[in-house]
Amino acid sequence: MNLYGTLYLCGTPIGNLGDITLRVIDMLKACDLVAAEDTRNTLKLLNHFDIQKSLVSYHEHNKIQKGPELIEKLKSGLNIALVTDAGMPGISDPGSDLVRLCQKEGVPVTACPGPTAFATALVLSGMDSRRFVFEGFLPTDKKEKAHVLKSIEKEERTVIFYEAPHRLKATLKEIYQSVGNRQASCVREITKKFEEVKKDSLENLIEYYSLNEPKGEFVVLIEGLDPEEIKKEQISFWENIPVEEHVKKYIDDGMSEKDAMKQAAKDRGITKRDIYSILKGNK
Repeated sequence: MNLYGTLYLCGTPIGNLGDITLRVIDMLKACDLVAAEDTRNTLKLLNHFDIQKSLVSYHEHNKIQKGPELIEKLKSGLNIALVTDAGMPGISDPGSDLVRLCQKEGVPVTACPGPTAFATALVLSGMDSRRFVFEGFLPTDKKEKAHVLKSIEKEERTVIFYEAPHRLKATLKEIYQSVGNRQASCVREITKKFEEVKKDSLENLIEYYSLNEPKGEFVVLIEGLDPEEIKKEQISFWENIPVEEHVKKYIDDGMSEKDAMKQAAKDRGITKRDIYSILKGNK
């Protein structure tokens, strides 16, 4: 019989303490131990709700040591609540590493959902929420950062980043250099007194923050590239290549002549009959 304890991923407020759920309060009271990204911040939260509980730190810089220690406590039967400074643990923090350790060791994991900054910012921004991609914080390594920025150049979905105030201006400039002057939103201090949504072109946002020093934690959202614009670019590219060469490229890649003509027609936004007529006329 498995007598292991359970790891509870507890979402905590991202600003307004009134956003905590009743279930999270109950779990923080019932658990044997609270593992926190910053014990000082979590102590303030616990004190606000009159909860007295043992705290242990678990963060990016001690996860290699603390992870196995927490696993042993869970295996001994203790129930542990994992919290981050704000929002859901496991999103842009080492909580996901602890979940993987639990899965590997057969320790039960469940979630007590709560606020999440990127989802809240997305709905506040008014940007397309049907399809989006969350990138978290941009890598600090230059090569890795360049790779991420390159990958979003043709992205059709809304792209979401987290960013600290002291890096915001540089990040906006780097994104602009990668994707051009797209619409974007900078959302800060979500659910707090100075909550703000600035929605404008990247050029205008860069200018605004050059005159107004960024304050607070930011969520940056970038509009996806219009599929029609991508299609126009592709058609423009192929129009500069002779039809014969276009069809031959696909035949050389292993397509049948029929399929090559069909694909070339799709690339150019014309019919297969048009392709056939051009090829026949050039013979």
